[in-house]
Amino acid sequence: MSYLLSLTKLLTPVLALVCTGGITTLQLTKITEIQAQTEVTKPTTVYLLEAEQEKANLAFIKNLPSFGFDNLVADWTFLRFLQYFGEKDARQQIGYALTPKYFEIFVDRDPKFTQPYKFMSPATSIFAGRPDQSVTLTEKGLKSLSPEISPDAYSLWVSKASDELLFLGDNQAARSSYLKAAQWARDSADPEAKRIGAIVTKTAEFLKDNPDSKNARISAWLMVLNSAPDEETRQRSISEIQALGGQVSVTEQNILKIQFPEED
Repeated sequence: MSYLLSLTKLLTPVLALVCTGGITTLQLTKITEIQAQTEVTKPTTVYLLEAEQEKANLAFIKNLPSFGFDNLVADWTFLRFLQYFGEKDARQQIGYALTPKYFEIFVDRDPKFTQPYKFMSPATSIFAGRPDQSVTLTEKGLKSLSPEISPDAYSLWVSKASDELLFLGDNQAARSSYLKAAQWARDSADPEAKRIGAIVTKTAEFLKDNPDSKNARISAWLMVLNSAPDEETRQRSISEIQALGGQVSVTEQNILKIQFPEED
C-alpha cells in the first residue's frame, strides 16, 4: 500500500499508465491472481494501519485539484480500488469498508466512464455491506449518462435495481429502475441490450404481479451473476439462486442455465 506522496509523485504513475493505454483494459480477476501469488500474510494490526493510511490518502485525493484532468484522477482511483479489493488476505481480516470512498471519488470525477461501476457497485453493496451508498452513487452517476453517451449505461439501472430489490427491500423502487433499464436498453446500440432488456422487463412484471416474487429475486441474482467481475461474487449469486429454489446447471457447451421454480 503506497503512502501519502506529493502531487507530482502521485500523478506520475497515472500519466505513465495512460500513455501505455493500460487503464481501461485492466481485469480485476487478473490482478487478484497476481496478488494471490505474491501477497504475504501480515498481522491484523498492520492491515489496520495500512487501511488508516489509505483512508487518509483517499481524503487527500478527494480534495485534489484536477487542473482539468478529472478523468486521470478517476482512473488512478479505480486502480487503487483494484489493488485494495485484490488484497484478499487483508480484506478477509478487516473487510472492505473503504470501498464506497473509492466509488464516491470515481463518480465525482468521471461519471460517464461506465466500466468501473460494474466492479465498484457490487463491491460496495455485497462486500462492504453498503447497498444504500451503492444506490446513491449509481443514481448520481446516471444523471450524467444516457444511452446515446454510453450504450451500456442501461446496465447501471439494472445494478441499482438489484441493490434495491435484494438488499434494501424496496421492491417498487426496484421495479421503477428495471423499467428504466428496459427503456434505455431499447434505445441502446449495445448488442447485449435486447437480451438484457427482455429479462429486466420480465422481472418488472414479476414485481408488478407479486412484489415478494422469488422469481424476481432470482432474476436479480442472475443479473449480478452475469456481470460479476470476480469468482466470489459469482459463487455468492449461484448460492442465493439455489436458496430461492432455482436450479443451476451447466450445459456441455459450458453455458450456465437457470430453471425458475413455480411461483406460489
